[in-house]
Amino acid sequence: MLETFTIQDAVELAVVERSGFVESRHAGAAVVLSSDGEILARHGNADALILPRSSLKPLQAVACITAGAPLEGEQLAISTASHVGTDRHAAVVRDILTQGGLNEDDLGCPPSWPTDSATRDEMVREHGAPTRIRMGCSGKHAAMLRACVATGWPTDGYLDPAHPLQLHIREVVERLSGEKVAHTAIDGCGAPVHSITLTGLARAIHRIGSASERSPFALHRVAGSLVRAVRENPWTIEGPGRPDTMAIEKLGVFAKYGAEGIMVMVAPDGTTVVLKTLDGSTRVGTLVAATLLSRAGALQAADVDAIFAALPLAVHGGDREVGAIRISPLL
Repeated sequence: MLETFTIQDAVELAVVERSGFVESRHAGAAVVLSSDGEILARHGNADALILPRSSLKPLQAVACITAGAPLEGEQLAISTASHVGTDRHAAVVRDILTQGGLNEDDLGCPPSWPTDSATRDEMVREHGAPTRIRMGCSGKHAAMLRACVATGWPTDGYLDPAHPLQLHIREVVERLSGEKVAHTAIDGCGAPVHSITLTGLARAIHRIGSASERSPFALHRVAGSLVRAVRENPWTIEGPGRPDTMAIEKLGVFAKYGAEGIMVMVAPDGTTVVLKTLDGSTRVGTLVAATLLSRAGALQAADVDAIFAALPLAVHGGDREVGAIRISPLL
């Protein structure tokens, strides 16, 4: 058994306060990199191994494009998304597939109801059923399939860790993170997910988030294009009113949450925060990441406060607001 992120590695990141009483505490670890990629701050053990979960998607997307997937604009952005399955999201994924001579049956992600409540309600009213294209990772899977078509790799078995596409993705993860993959697991969508340290993930995300489309290196040009596509199409990444989408729209950051409490966020100047909560909660990721970027001088405090007001951070008692989820005073 690998030594993974433990309670000894964690510090308090955020608290839940109700009527002046702290009823819950979110512990975890975080690392902040400067615009030049130097470590500005560590909170907890940033060298413990983690599974990045969906925060690995930017790396997987870069790998798919360097393998030949011909995506740009909305299609490129949705390749790194954990979308909520609206009709608009499904239409973009469907276009990626059909333009490659593929269809929904080629997707290896599981059938799912959309997590967007209005879309789900409409599907229920129309006697619909869960579909693969509505699954939040369908954009990533469509990009993987298009990479296989472009390169001539078989689409059958594209999720096997030994498949040429997955070996290429692993190589890109190691190049961007500067680490050898310590362990490979299977993510909730069925794709391989690679264990690296929080610091390794921060290096990789910083390299992607600060990459230039004018770089002499193809990998960096692709990364720069991906970040631009996300910033120009923030609705793709999650959905209207959702934390990642709002952060991109309002703060100009590149943001991507991952299951089990992972969050990565890059400010416009390249300053980067990566964090994980020990309990796996995702509800404090945007709060902690944006606060740390603000403290580093990469975001304006007023802008950060404005987005916090729009996030579901209030604690209610009946119809009154009686507290809030707040950054830990110990952080």
